[in-house]
Amino acid sequence: MFIPHKKSQYALRAIYELAKRKNNGPTKISEIAAAQGIPRRFLEVILNQLKSSGIVASKRGFYGGYFLTKSAEKVSVGDVLRFLEKKQGPSHCIACVSQTACPFVDQCAFSILWKNVKTAAFNIYDDTSMQDLLDANAQVGLG
Repeated sequence: MFIPHKKSQYALRAIYELAKRKNNGPTKISEIAAAQGIPRRFLEVILNQLKSSGIVASKRGFYGGYFLTKSAEKVSVGDVLRFLEKKQGPSHCIACVSQTACPFVDQCAFSILWKNVKTAAFNIYDDTSMQDLLDANAQVGLG
């Protein structure tokens, strides 16, 4: 199963929090970090990177913070994950035994399987918007 790295999970949580607060203006990093349990310094780096994606922007000053540049309906989980995957360099096998240099490059009997798993996961990620998550969580009372 393709589960995003911790950095990507934090990014998704931050964008989800921004989507929740969309009508409240810019949100401070400290508020996002507290609401989503993300280390503040790590969140600063993630949000700074996400600014170049066009998904989030920031406003400086006392009333500043971060905000979504698009509606929650137009931001998919897949958009966020693909952007961060590009930032992390070339994608690697999602289940490789070695994180640095795979001993089975171009000879792995499972590479087709793992590619299919990743494709299936991204189909779900692409079909899931931040608004979908907000709506689903509102139905179960998790807002």
